[in-house]
Amino acid sequence: MVCKSSLKVRTYECDSYGHVNNANYLHYLEYGRMESLKEMNFDYPAMIEAGYGVYVTRVEIDYKKPAFFDDLLEIRSKSIKKGAVSGVFAQEIWRGEDLLVAAKVTWAFVNSDGTPAKIPPQWDVPGLKPDPSDAKFTGK
Repeated sequence: MVCKSSLKVRTYECDSYGHVNNANYLHYLEYGRMESLKEMNFDYPAMIEAGYGVYVTRVEIDYKKPAFFDDLLEIRSKSIKKGAVSGVFAQEIWRGEDLLVAAKVTWAFVNSDGTPAKIPPQWDVPGLKPDPSDAKFTGK
């Protein structure tokens, strides 16, 4: 299941070279993952209220091409690995036909102490399980 979300680059996200500063892509990827969780019917607010969290533990990013002010970007997110406690999202950022960024984001489900915890059934939604039919989408 590839989830897609869009956003437009704002002026303050650009650096002195006129393109999006590399650190802002982390925000774009986060936005894409949160939109994906909504699309999967993952109840993030209820998870927080119950004392759990999802922590990012690793991010790998390949910057392919720059984005510029007012570009319309599409963030594509897909679960490519899931275990009992953690998983990996592959994500890509596109501007039209141009791949700008490919990333892999590893996450872990944690309890209120920040200790890794098995994902309870109500948050172990089907969208977190990798879909082999999307094998070409790897985030790289």
